[in-house]
Amino acid sequence: MNDYVLISDGSCDLSLEEAKKLNLLVIPFYIEFGDEPHFKEGSEISTQEFLQKMIDNPQTFPRTSLPSPQDYIEIFESALKEGKDVICFCITTKFSGSYNSATNAKMILAEEYPDRKITIVDTMVNTVLQGLIVREACKLRDNGASYEEVVKAVEENKKTGRIFFTVSGLSYLQNGGRIGKLSSVIGDFLKINPLICLRDGEIYSNGIAISRKRALMKIRDQIVKYLEEVNATPETYCLVVGYGYSKEEGQEFLEMLKKVLPDYEILFSQIGATISVHTGPHPIGVAALKRF
Repeated sequence: MNDYVLISDGSCDLSLEEAKKLNLLVIPFYIEFGDEPHFKEGSEISTQEFLQKMIDNPQTFPRTSLPSPQDYIEIFESALKEGKDVICFCITTKFSGSYNSATNAKMILAEEYPDRKITIVDTMVNTVLQGLIVREACKLRDNGASYEEVVKAVEENKKTGRIFFTVSGLSYLQNGGRIGKLSSVIGDFLKINPLICLRDGEIYSNGIAISRKRALMKIRDQIVKYLEEVNATPETYCLVVGYGYSKEEGQEFLEMLKKVLPDYEILFSQIGATISVHTGPHPIGVAALKRF
């Protein structure tokens, strides 16, 4: 039996069922929608319900609130009381203060549990790519890796993570302060589909496309090019397609990727509310990570 517990904040976008299967504890973000009381992502509102609310209320920009130190303390302490150490994975610090909140909880608990270890990991990623990191860590744990081996593997491989994706319009990115206002106005006016890459904890422009279909084709080409650049093989890299409101569109994109990457196992996961507040209800893309 392992002497440590793996925990992630809710940005990992793993369903409650999958988290349970992985023996992973998840600390959710809070979602605020207009004047409504906040909800805990996953347990109090499903991702699909949240995305539907975004579609039904296009003029309302929802917000997320990070887990509090107390939220982390409660989950950390449940493990510490059992004599187990903790490894906690957090969304990139460039997007959220979740890492700082977890670190504060660690400092508070250090006095009461001086013989226990708590490691807070800035994954430098988010959403389904963070989910890949968590899955790989769980595999290592289940294969008997030590606490130190898991932490080392995450730190060595997290920078290999990439997400190539597109969104429907730029208004949500602009509202969240991710791009300049002028870019949003021009993009929405021209109906441009932006191509975006997440690397090293930040998002970068990766081109544009004049239609959603063309955007997905370009994303397909970008992931193939990246895998070639890093000399990836199906044995050394894992992939996941992330989709928003439309599961059908996600499946069509998955089939498009399978045609050019037939030997790769490509996972399939819905992008959660923590990221959708910045992208809108229709993000779609693919993430890659070097296996641990």
